Amino acid sequence: MSGRESFLPLESQAYALGRPEHTARIKQRLDDFVVAETLGFEPSGDGEHLMLLVEKSGQSTREAARKISRILAIDERDVGYSGMKDRRARTRQWYSARVAQLNEGISARFEEAGLEILRVERNYRKLRIGSHKSNQFRLLLRNFSGCARDFERRLQLVESSGAPNYFGSQRYGREESNLPEALAMLRQPEEQGHAKHLRRETRSILFSAARAYVFNQLLSRRIRCDHWSTYVEGDVLSLDKTKRFFTVSANSWNQDLVDRLESLDIHPTGLLPGKQRSNYRYVTRGIAADMERSVCEEFSEIVNGLVRWGVEEGRRPLRFRIERLGWHWLDSETLELSFSLPTGAYATSLLREVCQVEDFPGADHSHPLSK
Repeated sequence: MSGRESFLPLESQAYALGRPEHTARIKQRLDDFVVAETLGFEPSGDGEHLMLLVEKSGQSTREAARKISRILAIDERDVGYSGMKDRRARTRQWYSARVAQLNEGISARFEEAGLEILRVERNYRKLRIGSHKSNQFRLLLRNFSGCARDFERRLQLVESSGAPNYFGSQRYGREESNLPEALAMLRQPEEQGHAKHLRRETRSILFSAARAYVFNQLLSRRIRCDHWSTYVEGDVLSLDKTKRFFTVSANSWNQDLVDRLESLDIHPTGLLPGKQRSNYRYVTRGIAADMERSVCEEFSEIVNGLVRWGVEEGRRPLRFRIERLGWHWLDSETLELSFSLPTGAYATSLLREVCQVEDFPGADHSHPLSK
């Protein structure tokens, strides 16, 4: 691979329902995109970390974390969060801060920074990425053009069958600039070049972009083969809304597992490339392994670079379940859409199956919408 033109755009990747003809605009205003994070656990009520449920508008997760560290006079590394939320939105998400207590007048300083504290709890542990359960979305789609009946049919289909679990373009950074930067870094040995001087956070972002790109190519290929939501011999499977994986022997695949797959209780998974962990049990075999091997060979420069840098491989479901789906037409061109997605799923990956969306000009694409 060489040059920016070598990277395939997200629009070129396969659609489970075929490319939609409908069009609409999203995020024209901050309140058009509302995200509320659900933890999935109750704070312990004691411990050295304060848990803060914060509402903000027009600020990224990291931007708010930096403000919190300054307001509380603590190191930014002592501020934790579970999910990355989009800047051009109104969001509610949890932060943790390693601090004894909130001083008098702190709430006013938070408000001056555009951060509203909705709840405060104590917890034993710092919040880590991916520790929340789900995200609830309320979106306003404006200037809709197309067949409303077909749009609603698509919504019903993704609700019943799930949506392809593509990483959204936000993973690739503004104008997908993270991809060529990631490739340039991966071409260098870990101990040489300017890459070793990059901040750990920056390297992590670039690694994530590279792995997401290869995963998306694998998912697109399985959609084209009509195997993205069905079991392929040798697949590693995951339990819905968990990080638990399991494999099935060739003679153990049965009707009960077929029913669980069709009901979205379990999902096929795809490879997040990297260095294989010793004694790691969740490795594909047979046909599934052949498909992953073919994609890894096609993008061997990325995969080999990730291995050389010691990035551990992982797995990700090929689809996700949509819950609490609802919609309401405010008029013939304006739709209010609400739904809940599990941790790691992107709202844009749902939207691309039902509608071609035009984002607000200059919108930030540096962070996931529902990580």
